[in-house]
Amino acid sequence: MADRVFEELAEDECLTLIAPGGIGRIAYVGRFGPVVLPVNYKLSDGAIVFRTAEHGPLDEDLRTGITGADYKVAFEIDEIDPVARRGWSVLVQGPAHHVTDDEQDAADGTRVEPWAPGDRELSVRIIPSRITGRRVGAA
Repeated sequence: MADRVFEELAEDECLTLIAPGGIGRIAYVGRFGPVVLPVNYKLSDGAIVFRTAEHGPLDEDLRTGITGADYKVAFEIDEIDPVARRGWSVLVQGPAHHVTDDEQDAADGTRVEPWAPGDRELSVRIIPSRITGRRVGAA
């Protein structure tokens, strides 16, 4: 398609795009195989923060059973305009860990408000080890 442009995005531009927060998808290998779930997130001090239900499936899947061990995940955020046939996508890869009591005040300050009903008292933080992005749009 000669009227389309595909562009790789620099890490700083990726961070700018995802900085407002919103909805992203966490991807990981869970107890029953690959899982991709939408969550409301915020970007806080360069990390992705979201809330989930304590002892729920996501919480239990991300527990390694080893103190201090993190679970490797991917987190994808995008904005797509199907009518204009343009959009961008950012992929964050890195370890996810349950926020400790010492870190909870900072996580609470992100004010992540889940759309899903029910208690979402547990905060999870993803520390990026790799951030990549791409944009497609009109030439």
